[in-house]
Amino acid sequence: QVQLVESGGGLVQAGGSLRLSCAASGRTFRTYAMGWFRQAPGKEREFVAAFSWSGDTTYYADSVKGHFTISRDNAKNMVYLQMNNLKPEDTAVYYCAADTSLTMRYGSRWWDYWGQGTQVTVSS
Repeated sequence: QVQLVESGGGLVQAGGSLRLSCAASGRTFRTYAMGWFRQAPGKEREFVAAFSWSGDTTYYADSVKGHFTISRDNAKNMVYLQMNNLKPEDTAVYYCAADTSLTMRYGSRWWDYWGQGTQVTVSS
């Protein structure tokens, strides 16, 4: 079992930056793939970025490549999402998630644990 708590969301103008944080507790942090998903109003939850189970590979959705960066601090059991050059279409609730699978899975229904989400709103 693992518990996830996100923070760092807020309101920002287009072109601005935010850094989301996810604090993980419970089972050994290093045994999970860790990632971020987002869900905009009226849309399905979608994959944003993730670390592989081994922690040595990162994955990004095409829509965020080049302006979002995922990072982790194993000593602190933290995962971060640095979001630069934000656009109004990045507006969503952002969720931190953990997955026990050894292979990368992009569908949100496969991931095992979820945080409560943090709202990111980008104004034009």
